[in-house]
Amino acid sequence: MTFFPAVAVIGARQCGKSTLVQGLYPEWKYYDLERPDDYRLITSDPLGFFSRQSEKTIIDEAQQFPEIFSVLRGIIDRDRSATGRFLLTGSSSPDIVKGMSESLAGRIATVELSTFKAAEFYERPFPDVYERLTDRQTTIENLTDCRQKLELQQMYDHWLGGGYPEPRIKGKQEPAFHGLWMDAYFNDYVSRDIRRLFPRMQTHSFRLLIQSLSFQSGTIINRSTLARALEISSVTVQEYLEILHSTFLWRTLRSYERNPLKKVQKMPRGFFRDSGLLHHLLKLTDVDTLLVHPSAGASFESFVIEEIIRGFQCTMQSGVDFHYYRTKDRSEIDLIVEGPFGLIPIEVKLGHSMRKGMLKALRTFLKDTGAAYGIVVNNSDKIEMLADNIIQIPAIYF
Repeated sequence: MTFFPAVAVIGARQCGKSTLVQGLYPEWKYYDLERPDDYRLITSDPLGFFSRQSEKTIIDEAQQFPEIFSVLRGIIDRDRSATGRFLLTGSSSPDIVKGMSESLAGRIATVELSTFKAAEFYERPFPDVYERLTDRQTTIENLTDCRQKLELQQMYDHWLGGGYPEPRIKGKQEPAFHGLWMDAYFNDYVSRDIRRLFPRMQTHSFRLLIQSLSFQSGTIINRSTLARALEISSVTVQEYLEILHSTFLWRTLRSYERNPLKKVQKMPRGFFRDSGLLHHLLKLTDVDTLLVHPSAGASFESFVIEEIIRGFQCTMQSGVDFHYYRTKDRSEIDLIVEGPFGLIPIEVKLGHSMRKGMLKALRTFLKDTGAAYGIVVNNSDKIEMLADNIIQIPAIYF
């Protein structure tokens, strides 16, 4: 807000966008475009509205009126030097992305709000490991004294329940509320949000795809196999995956392809961003059942990857990209973080210990790329050097 005239806070529905912006600026004028009176007030005469509200204004659910971005452009350009004037929120849609990129380029910053990170939910300090990882001067030795932020049981509980604020907070007192909320959320997402954004979509096929993806979350997605199983085209599967990604339910990780020494597999890997929603779709309601489920390993890897991605995003470090890595000979690394600080390969395991053979992919990647060090994230109880350039950091530190 100190840099730009406008800021857009985007993210999944019910992740806390409205609560956040109203809490940050309680004295600002607040308008919700899902409220009929506010919608009519703004859309009937947008120029007149912004001539009266030319600063300190919050517009919630801005995607309901895409024309708002072109109007804001003219208002902002009357005084380009003034910053912190407008705060917008929105669940992502083609209209909001197109509007911001075409009408407000250079005038608006976009901040993605996720569901709670584990440390955030338990009101712990932000993990210091991210500050070190984004420092160009950091060596592997600088990571040996990071401070633990979570208890192991807290991490397991957050992995099981996910980070949507309302079901996690109310679910502590009323456990049944979590499942009821998830049912309603999923039904509203398909029947209301998706139907409104994409009125021609076959929502039945879309719902079936989501159910099918719950069994493949955390794996490499074969679009052709999914298409045959659901009796839709591979192109349609791709479109559905892009919709899930752009509405923040699903994250698609692109493969890391900049290794000229190896033949790299280029199929995308994807997973549900919120582990609680995934486990609800899989009907998993307690940690013990989750730990023996066939999807436990892939689910834990996806949970940790998402926690790490959110941690890097919280640093506001620019130019950071996230990939996965898999070669034709099936050498695989779960997450590759690339930024101004260099290249960091990260391998995630559900277990508590590592055998030397498990480090082969990391060793080869470090040798091929010249990356300074690699990280193994698991459920061990301490930070430990596994090799000269590979360090083990427990998941509770992230």
